[in-house]
Amino acid sequence: MTLSYILLATFVGGLLSVLIAASLTVALLGRLVRHLVSLSTGVLLATALLHVLPEAFERQASPHALFMTLLGGLMFFFLLEKAELYRHTHHHEGDGHHHHHHFDAEQAGRGGLSVLVGDSIHNFCDGLIIAAAFLADQHLGWVTAAAIIAHEIPQEVGDYIVLLNAGFSRGKALLFNALSGLAAVAGGLLGYFIVGPWESLFPYLLVLASSSFIYVAVADLIPQLQRRLPWRETAAQLFWLAAGMGFIVLVLGSRH
Repeated sequence: MTLSYILLATFVGGLLSVLIAASLTVALLGRLVRHLVSLSTGVLLATALLHVLPEAFERQASPHALFMTLLGGLMFFFLLEKAELYRHTHHHEGDGHHHHHHFDAEQAGRGGLSVLVGDSIHNFCDGLIIAAAFLADQHLGWVTAAAIIAHEIPQEVGDYIVLLNAGFSRGKALLFNALSGLAAVAGGLLGYFIVGPWESLFPYLLVLASSSFIYVAVADLIPQLQRRLPWRETAAQLFWLAAGMGFIVLVLGSRH
């Protein structure tokens, strides 16, 4: 049953955001991305700091070793992104980031496949994280999957828009993004069979999952929100941030 949950969560997480991106117009996607980034920031931070990390520290592992794992995880994802293998694409033409015209076409024009390779590795890591969370606790698995899906939606929307700007047709961009999303299923499947027998490693894997969430939120999402905006847009940012955090708090409250 656990394997079924892992496969379902990774499949939905890998493909739902791609289908959402494909079903909406580029103009509408551009307006939605700003709110989705705020929402996913709140969800990722609350999941990591209020749920996954406490769960790891309750499993009687050495706190010093867990903090060392957290530091190592943050550095690992930093280096992975430096190598352009852990990309987070949320920019698009007309997104208010003041890039020069055709910025995304230049970014992806040298090879939109680089975006897809990075996204596939990112999705594969997400699949491993979901598998480890489900193996540790079923409820933790669903909350972790929800946090990953919340982040995947704006990321896949951003990838989709960049690929369109790079000259991909809507059908080809959808197909390649969907194939990239299936890497999460492969990660979940591999994680189930490799991680399962090593229960003593679960606290450290949960901390690594938290380091991924914290890195994405702090290094990628929050800088996008740190722009001088009219008070209405600032209020909207705070609302969606609070909504993301509130969702996780409600989930935790229902568990207890």
